[in-house]
Amino acid sequence: MAILKLSAAERRRISAFITCLVLALAAWIITILSNTYNYNVKEIITFKNAPLRRAFHSLQSDTVNVTVKGTGWQMLFSKMKEANRSLRVDLGALDNQDFVILSRQLYAINAEKVISNQIIAINPDTLYFDFTNRSVKRVPVQLVKSIKYMQQFAQSANAVIKPAYVTISGPSNLIDKINVWRTDSLVLKNINEKVTVQLNLQAPPEGNISIYPKTVQVTIPVDEFTEKTLELPVKLVGNVEYFNVKLFPQKVKVTFTTSLNSYEDINEELFEMQADLNLWRNYGFNMLPVRVIRMPAFCKLVSVEPGNIDFIVKK
Repeated sequence: MAILKLSAAERRRISAFITCLVLALAAWIITILSNTYNYNVKEIITFKNAPLRRAFHSLQSDTVNVTVKGTGWQMLFSKMKEANRSLRVDLGALDNQDFVILSRQLYAINAEKVISNQIIAINPDTLYFDFTNRSVKRVPVQLVKSIKYMQQFAQSANAVIKPAYVTISGPSNLIDKINVWRTDSLVLKNINEKVTVQLNLQAPPEGNISIYPKTVQVTIPVDEFTEKTLELPVKLVGNVEYFNVKLFPQKVKVTFTTSLNSYEDINEELFEMQADLNLWRNYGFNMLPVRVIRMPAFCKLVSVEPGNIDFIVKK
């Protein structure tokens, strides 16, 4: 196979040609990107200054097409940041009318933009709204959590949420369906001590629903847990014919885990163990399973011995 051999002078000329070609291409790209263009992007509408006396519902999509005037560089970078683009619309005009004209707000909208490219048109230019009665309601806050504790540690009491209730307002047909308001997910790992965090509440599903406050303080008690065993009496239920029934044994050993702080306070009065005689009368059971009907919160059952007990019925 023939190999093209170039002299040193020829190689210098080719290298210079390629360098000039690259520089010319770079200069052309820089010139093109420095020019001004009009280009279209999509932006998500967010609202401010919502009317206090009127509940509203937008009759169009929350996304609009925006025509922007900017350089080629700005157009290039705008394509990389489409997920974080929003447009704040002032709803102050809804106190007196049922629509908002966006072209009248272009100056204020552009003034709030961090980047220097200018919005010159929005489609649709007019937003229309439907109005209904407005309701105000207090609902409890519901904690959403996924917490993994270190070995032998766990939540030892109910979480404390401050404030426990939030005030929501909006269209009556939407507010009436809301009974709780959830927090953002609290995700923690390897926890071995009390947790206190400031947690955001979930954003309203509709732009015409407002919530106050928007954050709560959550405190979750955490303690080390250990096992404890109590000997507890078994209560017989289902003896509707008042037979003379003797249980063997009359007490069972219940092993459970409890926090170290609560260890001394946990006693048999906080438990209820049952055996149901209906299982013998209706299904012919010759031994009755023992069920835990009541036990302290945050205690975890380990075992019941024996799990089934004998009985004698004297008619």
